[in-house]
Amino acid sequence: MQKTALSLLLIFHSPLFIFSQNFYAIDTIQKIEISFTQSNWDYILDTAKQGSDSYTLSQWVKINGVQFDSAGVKYKGNSSYNPNNAKNPLHIELDHFKNQSYQGYKDIKLSNSYHEPSFVREVMLYNMFQKYADASLSNFAQVYINGQYWGVYTNVEAVTNTFLKDRFFSNNNTFVFGDNGGCDLRYKGNDSTFYYSPYTLKSTYGWADLMHLCDSLKNNIAGIENILDVDRTLWLHAYTNATVTLDSYLGNSKHNYYIYEDHNGRFNPIIWDLNGGLGVFNKADMSSGYTTAQMQNMTPLLHANDSMWPLVKNLLAIPIYKRMYIAHMKTIMSENFSNNYYSTFAQQLQAVVDTAVLSDPKKFDTYANFLSNLNNTVVEGPKIIPGITELMSVRNTYLNSTPEFQQVAPVIGTITQSDTFPLINTNIFFTAAVSNASSVYLGMRYSVMDRFVRKQMYDDGLHGDGAAADGVYGVSVSVSGQEFHYYIYAENSNAGIFSPARAEHEHYKLNIKYAILSPGQIVINEILAVNTTTNQNANGVYGDWIEFFNPTSGPATLNYLDLSDNGSNMSKWQFPYGTVIPTQGYLVVWADKDTSSSELHCSFSFSGAGEQAAIGYANGTVVDSITFPVQTANVSWGRYPNGSGPFVAMPPTFNAANTIAGVEEELFQNSIYVYPSPSSGKFMVQSFKFKVSELEVRNVMGQMICRNSPSGTSTFSFDLSDQPNGVYFLTLRSAEGAAVKKLVVQK
Repeated sequence: MQKTALSLLLIFHSPLFIFSQNFYAIDTIQKIEISFTQSNWDYILDTAKQGSDSYTLSQWVKINGVQFDSAGVKYKGNSSYNPNNAKNPLHIELDHFKNQSYQGYKDIKLSNSYHEPSFVREVMLYNMFQKYADASLSNFAQVYINGQYWGVYTNVEAVTNTFLKDRFFSNNNTFVFGDNGGCDLRYKGNDSTFYYSPYTLKSTYGWADLMHLCDSLKNNIAGIENILDVDRTLWLHAYTNATVTLDSYLGNSKHNYYIYEDHNGRFNPIIWDLNGGLGVFNKADMSSGYTTAQMQNMTPLLHANDSMWPLVKNLLAIPIYKRMYIAHMKTIMSENFSNNYYSTFAQQLQAVVDTAVLSDPKKFDTYANFLSNLNNTVVEGPKIIPGITELMSVRNTYLNSTPEFQQVAPVIGTITQSDTFPLINTNIFFTAAVSNASSVYLGMRYSVMDRFVRKQMYDDGLHGDGAAADGVYGVSVSVSGQEFHYYIYAENSNAGIFSPARAEHEHYKLNIKYAILSPGQIVINEILAVNTTTNQNANGVYGDWIEFFNPTSGPATLNYLDLSDNGSNMSKWQFPYGTVIPTQGYLVVWADKDTSSSELHCSFSFSGAGEQAAIGYANGTVVDSITFPVQTANVSWGRYPNGSGPFVAMPPTFNAANTIAGVEEELFQNSIYVYPSPSSGKFMVQSFKFKVSELEVRNVMGQMICRNSPSGTSTFSFDLSDQPNGVYFLTLRSAEGAAVKKLVVQK
């Protein structure tokens, strides 16, 4: 039994700026510098914030020394923003005016620790929640504006299309931001226009889907698991309640969350904006704010009977969901607060950021209060901010004393399978030794792309469970996928329990036996990621496509083989069972999300901005994988020599051998010549019939070497003398088309 664990291991050393590590490495402080040409940049950002909320063009932004020209910058935030603040929260969009990113990140969200003297709440809360559900990464940043140190900020990963694709494997479905007050998900009637306010739609469509979710919460709660990831929602509720994070759906404003509809048609809540957690924001409803004592003793069933919070009330009205919710909250308290993990974690985070906070010229509170607020209340004018341990040590004692926590849950013992390495498409028995239970379930799925479903297990002697009523529960399942994820949930009339405790986010994994191809038996041979004029599919659409080649002396069977644009998740699309590539043969898959009975179409498309393409199996075997750069329209990225060489830019050779000879043929009707080649670096271009409008040179890795516009001339030169010896590819464009030439630099 293999456990798939997503827990966080923290080993803190001395704090440092990072220059090559992960942008959100938790034991580091990022250095972010912003340069504006305007001396009144603060007034400009304030004006934009209170007006169109537009981005201001910066001269440049530097991240750990890497410079990005013309990045967009604006102020963000609701209660944390004020034009009179010395330090306002920032939103940097590196690609707003220009296509650029840092380690794949384009959006940078920086919080200003408003009413948060400890500085650690937001980073700590995001990182602890990642044990239970997908959430933003976070750490700290020191920000400099026009050469002046502006202070310490919390650096939180933005929930963008990149985030969605990484966590949910798609980003083109309904995506809603509950950013304004009143995003309560109450059903307002069968008219999607009723939902335009206060929600913010981040996708191009989806109001009807949001309405359907609200309708289901009210009128079809029995089928809610078909439209909502209930387990993820219960984890979010349990976490925000346990940690007194009331600037959320759970609190007075009912906001600060995203919901995204995944490829299974289920909405997934995504936690957001945690700087008001651990007692900073203290309003649970429309009454006056809670005192510290009220927050310490806040009921674990807050809003369970209040129709203004249907996402709480209507879910917890279902007995099994209520027991799961309490089980999750008990896990949160046990793993983070009962054992004092949170206190140690907070001290470690303060050690990382201590020196930076000490020198922060614009912090809202004193350095003494920064140190004190881990354990003691800090007063900022009328605002009372409880110490973190002051709040949570008492809250831990209170929650563990409540009737909900005192109920005795079942005990899950040994979990076994009748075959620990089963052959695919066979049936096996799962058994679990469980005491004090009235119902036991096996949660199961066949890949990360699937949703978990629960199958009831039985102690009747008829399901591979041994003797009846012996405390061993069993169920027969078909192992019909190339991977198998599972967990056990058991309950009685009073309490429930999961194994592993962090299910469904963590789960057990059973390895499956099936025949696989070895690396090299088939290869990714060619990709066209930007197709506007080259090949049409059977429906007459110019779609992306990817070509595979079998270089072996026998046929290659692709059973259970997956194709993906993300090597960390191979289970994006699987070749139909029985697909075969003949000896020395080709196979094309359209990456266009289209359908046709005569062709293969995968469920995603490739990005012309560059990304990964991979084929492999759920057991981790990668048969072939490439990462391609920014692509040129109607110029493919293929292996040369065919089937075995490195990838280079070339004219598309759909379902046929790649050949540079095709590039070298007299494109543009014998009119374009490039000479000499080989050359020491200086090349001459002559075009006798067409005028060239653009010139682009790339190396064999696809990296751009130079690009310029010859201004429509027919004869011109360019110089690669500063480049090393090797093969390069020249793309020439005119109004009539494009030509690609191979160049050799030899000094």
